[in-house]
Amino acid sequence: MRNPALKVAGIAAAVTLLLTGCVSQASIRQDAGGQSGDTLTWGWSLPSTWDPVTSAVGNDVHALTLVYEGITEVDENGEARPGLAESWTYAGDGRSVTFHLRPGLTFSDGTNLDATAVKASLERGKTAKDSTIAPQLATIERITADSETDVTLHLNQVDYQIPLLLAGKTGQVVSPAAAKDPARLATRPVGAGPFILTGYVPGSQATLVKNPDFWNADQIHIANFVLKPAPDPSVAVAGLQSGQYDVADLTAAQVAGVKAAGFPVLTTDVLPVRVLDVNNTVKPFDNPKVVEAISTAIDRRALVETANFGYGEPAWQPFPKGYVAYNPELENLYPHDVAKARRLLAEAGYPDGVDVQLALNRADDPVGELIQQQLNAAGIRTKLTVMTPGVNNYITRRHPFVLDQFNARQSPVQALQVLFGPEGLMNLGKTTPKELPAAVAKAGGYALDDPAYPAAIQKATKIAVTNMPNVFLFTVTRFTAHSPKVQGLRNWVDIQRFEVVRVTT
Repeated sequence: MRNPALKVAGIAAAVTLLLTGCVSQASIRQDAGGQSGDTLTWGWSLPSTWDPVTSAVGNDVHALTLVYEGITEVDENGEARPGLAESWTYAGDGRSVTFHLRPGLTFSDGTNLDATAVKASLERGKTAKDSTIAPQLATIERITADSETDVTLHLNQVDYQIPLLLAGKTGQVVSPAAAKDPARLATRPVGAGPFILTGYVPGSQATLVKNPDFWNADQIHIANFVLKPAPDPSVAVAGLQSGQYDVADLTAAQVAGVKAAGFPVLTTDVLPVRVLDVNNTVKPFDNPKVVEAISTAIDRRALVETANFGYGEPAWQPFPKGYVAYNPELENLYPHDVAKARRLLAEAGYPDGVDVQLALNRADDPVGELIQQQLNAAGIRTKLTVMTPGVNNYITRRHPFVLDQFNARQSPVQALQVLFGPEGLMNLGKTTPKELPAAVAKAGGYALDDPAYPAAIQKATKIAVTNMPNVFLFTVTRFTAHSPKVQGLRNWVDIQRFEVVRVTT
């Protein structure tokens, strides 16, 4: 992999929301192009909210990208490329960057998408009360709309990560008119992405149609799009065979059965990693030796081979090998050693072991059960509990020890901020080593093609990993099964996109 620059709306009613705007659903379908019945159904996950500013789930970005377009995009390798902006220009001192928007852009409600709209969308991201992206926009001091198509971000420090940052949900542009009603926006998005949401059954499915005014509409060959939760392992094959799903995200446990049924499966090594979130302000995790004992008690290779069916690689940091921010000095940082883990517990004041509770997102996660066994063997007596669905632990911080997945960010600097920054969404304890902000800022001050940039971002990674309590486990592999009728589906290390994808008859 080249140096890539790299988941609540409170809705209880299970009723379909027919979404209306300036263009009727019938007229959208008439103009969308493609053959009648040219529909793709994707088994992935529904977003926690359709508002990118308040979304607090990393996986949401894949669904949000159906209806919103970022100021920039990332390509298959995770590198920045034009999106709503056809180009960008940094000032000589690196303290401002001007994005040159494509002319004639519109939102899906027919209103103009110009520099003023981009300015309003980014300012909302910075200032909205419940914004989850504000910390990532902290280096933006002010924004000016210099012309209809030029918008300049004036920075409080040199930051060459901005084009990467704006390729994810942080840079997805929301209609200012729609943003005036955040509660409505949570279920009725108005963006400028490749599709328009026309129906939504929370927890069940979303229906969309092609947006004929999407800037790259010529590359969208799907007229109708249906998003559903990924199929249960017991029905994955049946769902593909019946046509209930055309494309389905799988777990490692499903791959062999789906392949045996004759369906193609794309296997992609992606940027996310499995991780234990740890709140180091809560006992016993406030003692670094306890956290080190946990990391040392875990046999990461066994997690990969046994719980994850051999997919992935052991990890001691949030970035995979080959990624610009990956620091080779951190490889095998905490080798599996049960005896050492017990000694560390004794040094921490727990000679007879310690009791902890590990929270899981779902009860059937085999990784959680194996971690429980491994920790128990080292005297870390572990009770498993399943978190309440829909209750976001990043917000409530109810559980100080959680089996999670870090879904990466488009910018490695942003990833470090989310994981380790004082306001980082995944930093449960909200603590950070005092030398980290300066190291992160220094890395962001190098252009992405500067030879000094890799060493700088890797140094920041080392400072974070060796001082913070997160316990990284193994890299993630994405498995995407699809019907043979689906053509053009590609591997993406980051955000899944559907340009050039076709459904044949």
